[in-house]
Amino acid sequence: PLKNVSTSTDVGVMDGLSGLNRSVDEYPVDAIAKRFRYDAALVSALKDMEEDILEGLKSKDLEEYLSGPFTVVIKESCDGMGDVSEKHGCGPAVPEKAVRFSFTIMTISVPNSNNGSVRIFEEAKPNSELCCKPVCLMLADESDHETLTAILGPLIAERESMKSSDLLLEIGGILRSFKFVFRGTGYDEKLVREVEGLEASGSVYICTLCDSTRLEASQNLVFHSITRSHSENLQRYETWRSNPYHESVDELRDRVKGVSAKPFIETLPSIDALHCDIGNAAEFYRIFQLEIG
Repeated sequence: PLKNVSTSTDVGVMDGLSGLNRSVDEYPVDAIAKRFRYDAALVSALKDMEEDILEGLKSKDLEEYLSGPFTVVIKESCDGMGDVSEKHGCGPAVPEKAVRFSFTIMTISVPNSNNGSVRIFEEAKPNSELCCKPVCLMLADESDHETLTAILGPLIAERESMKSSDLLLEIGGILRSFKFVFRGTGYDEKLVREVEGLEASGSVYICTLCDSTRLEASQNLVFHSITRSHSENLQRYETWRSNPYHESVDELRDRVKGVSAKPFIETLPSIDALHCDIGNAAEFYRIFQLEIG
């Protein structure tokens, strides 16, 4: 059992419109989100890959009855699905946007005798929708911080609990142990700002990876480093909330560098499109200078 997580493994339906009558065609108007237990979804995905795991063990000349621990690297993704409204007809009054949280099993590896590890499975097409498993679908706008927090909160609690737990699962008739490593890389800038508690993209704090302002970024086209982190964002939110130094709004905002809501999902920092754009801008600037000069 996972710590701080309900033992129920039923698919959850979150009631967002209680009190409304069902429409004539029995459309469940009170369902605002539908999701699987995160651990149950991972078990289902691993059971689907039973043959791949056994094949991987065989191809690497490993014992077929190896019990593990197998390390599974999970890529997490979350994105808005845009407008999903019914254009005609008299459907229920639900938000017309949807958000989908999903995961992809990227690699499975197992320790070998040389204190290293052997990769027995690697996803050949990690960005394909065919290997992307949905965990949660919600009728909500991705800009709605409160709804997103309420729906994804329990999911994140399950994920945090799984980080320090081992899963025992029968694969090929033998009970094997699995550990999970989660990598939150499937988020675009808008959603990173949303789940990490940062101001929206029009903010003077232009970057989700460092504390640069627009002005600083425009004056420095070459050197970047990743300085923001989930734990620091949490500390900054606490400072923003409590204002321990009794500062004015502007001073406080400068201190927390654009953190204004509670971060609730840890994303994995990676050099994003913004920095690619800055790098490209620097390169084009040099070309223009050469051409014009």
